[in-house]
Amino acid sequence: MQNIVSLEGRRIVVTGAAQGIGRATAELAVALGAKVAAVDLNADGLEQLAAAHGRDVVLPLVGSVSDPAFVRASVARATEVLGPLDGLVNNAGITRPAMIERMTLEQWREVIDVHLTGSFLWLQAVGGAMLERAKAGDPRPGAIVNVSSDAGRRGSIGQINYAAAKSGLLGMTMSAAREW
Repeated sequence: MQNIVSLEGRRIVVTGAAQGIGRATAELAVALGAKVAAVDLNADGLEQLAAAHGRDVVLPLVGSVSDPAFVRASVARATEVLGPLDGLVNNAGITRPAMIERMTLEQWREVIDVHLTGSFLWLQAVGGAMLERAKAGDPRPGAIVNVSSDAGRRGSIGQINYAAAKSGLLGMTMSAAREW
């Protein structure tokens, strides 16, 4: 069966792109014709991805998704190298499991920072540019996908931080959709 989906000529940011769902998403986007700005802390994983497809197709951006300066610099770099961004897949995520009574504030904050703060920063940076294009009359300024989890709707034993972050991401997604 022929795939009717094409991302030919599109430029997409994928966070958490060095492994797992993010890697698979980046690989699929490339297979469908997109150029990908691949974001992760895992430099080796990003280098493997870029080597597999070429640096003219995959732009590796190594850093923390929850660092505002890194996000701003990465969006500027990706736009400079690839052109205006057409898509964002907010996928970066971590787990720091512990039962509630044993979870440290550091474990809580690390997960919230990556899942929620990181997603917010990327949504704001990439989405803001898309919004400007829409206001200028672009009928297809782009699309954003925030990757959540069923844990955000049902909770999760031993991962209250993860479940809270994923629940917050659902709220963030619905709020951004209503605003924009």
